[in-house]
Amino acid sequence: IERLGYGALWFGEAPGTRDVFAASGILLAATERVTVGTGIANIWVRDATAMAAGAAAYGEAYPGRFVLGVGVSHAPLVTQRGHDYTRPLAAMSAYLDAMDAVTDGLPFAAEPPAPRLLAALRPRMLELARDKADGAHPYFVPPEHTVLARKVLGDGPLLVPEQAVVLETDPAEARRIAREHMAPYLQLPNYANNLRHLGYDEDDLAGGGSDRLVDAIVAWGDVETVAAR
Repeated sequence: IERLGYGALWFGEAPGTRDVFAASGILLAATERVTVGTGIANIWVRDATAMAAGAAAYGEAYPGRFVLGVGVSHAPLVTQRGHDYTRPLAAMSAYLDAMDAVTDGLPFAAEPPAPRLLAALRPRMLELARDKADGAHPYFVPPEHTVLARKVLGDGPLLVPEQAVVLETDPAEARRIAREHMAPYLQLPNYANNLRHLGYDEDDLAGGGSDRLVDAIVAWGDVETVAAR
């Protein structure tokens, strides 16, 4: 993948996946120049001390090649771990403050530190990404979200939106594949509520997504069409 010219590798953390810091170490050690980013490291899986120390260690060992994306995940995934998800924004703000307190005391913390991005969707989390992080890494968003997110963040912070791709030119088949990808995400309140905030209605969210929503979330077609998107 690195030899093909890709600039970054992003991967998530969910039930059944590798621990993101273990996976980061594997990928960083196996490559020479590509950036490795966590998309995202769940704040409910490890405390702020572990998160800050892990990020600082990779920032020191692989300067300029590690990006820490952190997020509050989703209520169904968090509550089953025994955590209280009633105030995720406040939890993230306090968590970032605790990370900063840890990093300030680490003798091996790189300078500058590895960038820290938030999985931010709605305006208040985007504001937190602007004020207490280096930017945002939104997932499962249409292009109009990127426009709104940039307005909130301003010109300086990083904005790294995820873009799903299906290399298929037949509209029916492309949308079928896209819906298989989208269906589980549409069941998660954070993603569904963000799409409602952007103007999509219940008909758009049903059945794996309307054609309008599928085409907004997933870039499909031949290589040239996808690249243009």
